[in-house]
Amino acid sequence: MVFELSPLNGSWIFSVLYAFDGFNGSKDGQGPKAGLVFDSLGDLYGTTVGGGEFGFGTVFELTPNDGDWTELILYSFAGRNDGANPESSLVLDAGGNLYGTTFAGGGSQGCLQSGCGTVFKLVPNQGGEWTETLFRFPTDGHLGSQPTAPLFIDSLGNVYGTTTTGGYRNGLVDDGVMFRITQ
Repeated sequence: MVFELSPLNGSWIFSVLYAFDGFNGSKDGQGPKAGLVFDSLGDLYGTTVGGGEFGFGTVFELTPNDGDWTELILYSFAGRNDGANPESSLVLDAGGNLYGTTFAGGGSQGCLQSGCGTVFKLVPNQGGEWTETLFRFPTDGHLGSQPTAPLFIDSLGNVYGTTTTGGYRNGLVDDGVMFRITQ
């Protein structure tokens, strides 16, 4: 669920903004695992590690609507080349594009037999559709694999992040890398 804590007279008020129904055959997301990001209009964006149309997670938007919140699934991961199981918070750039990572997917074999993960970018198009572009971590793990931490975007548009595994040191696969993707 997505919730809000509001201060009131020295204590906190707990409110549910949205409860996911990723079970029961729903195409809704399941298991939001990371933080949320607000845009300038007050909409919230986040990810779920499972659920969605294919069961491999979603990117969602929550829009305030007369005291309630309306969910819109922006993207459902298919678990193949496009990635699977996003676990990190999203980053929103000045152009309204969303960036994030998937723990798995992005390749045909290796790294949990489903790929080594991705860095993705969702670009809003006319008509409310979003286009995904991405970087796939190679299945040999030499550039890192299985990213789970949030990304950082610098003023030039370069994307920085870390992976939990992969990379080489002294000829052996090591325990992760810090990476930069230039645009």
